[in-house]
Amino acid sequence: MYPEVSLYIDGKWCKGATGRSEPVLNPATEEQIGTVPHADKADLDRALAAAEKGFEQWKKVSAYDRYKIMRKAADILRSRADEIAKVMTLEQGKPVAQAKMETLAGGDIIDWFAEEARRAYGRVIPARADGIYQLVIKEPVGPVAAFTPWNFPINQAVRKISGAIAAGCSIIIKGPEETPASCMELIRAYIDAGVPAGVINLVYGVPSEVSEYLIPHPIIKKVTFTGSTAVGKQLAGLAGLHMKRVTMELGGHAPAIVFEDADLDTAVKILGVNKFRNGGQVCVSPTRFLVHESLYGKFVDAFTTIAKNTKVGNGLEDGVEMGPLANGRRVTAMEGFVADAVSKGATVKTGGKRIGNKGYFFEPTVLTDVPDDARILHEEPFGPVAPIMPFSSFDEVVKEANRLPYGLAAYAYTRSAKTANAIGAAVESGMVSINHHGLALPEVPFGGIKDSGYGSEGGSEAIEAYLNTKFVTQAGL
Repeated sequence: MYPEVSLYIDGKWCKGATGRSEPVLNPATEEQIGTVPHADKADLDRALAAAEKGFEQWKKVSAYDRYKIMRKAADILRSRADEIAKVMTLEQGKPVAQAKMETLAGGDIIDWFAEEARRAYGRVIPARADGIYQLVIKEPVGPVAAFTPWNFPINQAVRKISGAIAAGCSIIIKGPEETPASCMELIRAYIDAGVPAGVINLVYGVPSEVSEYLIPHPIIKKVTFTGSTAVGKQLAGLAGLHMKRVTMELGGHAPAIVFEDADLDTAVKILGVNKFRNGGQVCVSPTRFLVHESLYGKFVDAFTTIAKNTKVGNGLEDGVEMGPLANGRRVTAMEGFVADAVSKGATVKTGGKRIGNKGYFFEPTVLTDVPDDARILHEEPFGPVAPIMPFSSFDEVVKEANRLPYGLAAYAYTRSAKTANAIGAAVESGMVSINHHGLALPEVPFGGIKDSGYGSEGGSEAIEAYLNTKFVTQAGL
């Protein structure tokens, strides 16, 4: 049921030159289900040469023909959604229904970028004299190095690959070693649709070795990374040394603000679902719950009920709403956050412990009375632990929302148009969603500010990161 994982270099599936590999574990059972090969320097050199060759070919393909191939890839991906979803659940842990939703959404993202390929417009600038033409032309930036995480092995990779090839670039994607097969199946959809050899190359390996070799290499013209802020800063610094264009989608610590006039039932339901989706291992997961003191008690009780009733188990089983965490490190991290908060006076309303001794399961957890110096209020938790704090005024909650250096996503609930407008303007965040969870659609921008990165991986802005702007001015003879 779990496929053999391979690298994909210059149109061929292959293993690494030295035969190095690492095991792939099922996080629900801790059993090995496969291996992932490592690319070494020789493999990266082949991928670089292939990407250079692929770019020279692909940039000459018309936007319309790129569009047709990409639309075919989207249809292929959708047709394989059931099989890919099972593979993703085996290696990542999320419920199979969520894995299928991610796969189908990947098709929508490919479709969006395919359409954007046909709309990468230039423009004509009116000249100051007769016989002068001033043209703005969009050209693909060149071969791309992309680095993607394990929490959404298709959703993150599909944005980078689709943006690159829609623009006419080639790409080397360093896929996630913990969830390699679903990313591999995404690549297979593009290849089976007719993307030429060398345009897309897939490698796995030791992340630092791969990034430190690819990013400075003169063939690579653009770097895109999704992952932690700490690693993102290192890679952005390395890219900056070599004047490489960079898109960074980094960590977050999203405030979820519930004002006194909010629809309590709506807020609890939407925030509860999105807090525990994918075990809280989502960069835009709500992570700091700030509830007006007049609703605080009711919100805590209702949210605690949702946490208690969330069915945790193997993602392949019917009715499971939250699977295991991705690895043992995440379990240890959750135990550390809870222990630290409790030692400083926090109360565990529900959860707080690992479930069983097999698999990386952790209880959906609610914390109250969380002191200001608790680690969970400063570090991105990336797990199913929800600290809930009361506030009394608009200014107070804005100060708390903006306190951290993160600025990826923020949420607010209110019936007041005035409050909605005010909080949308006041919160320092790349994305703000009010009275619903409306992020990550293909057609809307997706990205952060401050330590959460820069650039967009959605909307019409996304393809711009893969295009150079060239100005051509011409005088008639």
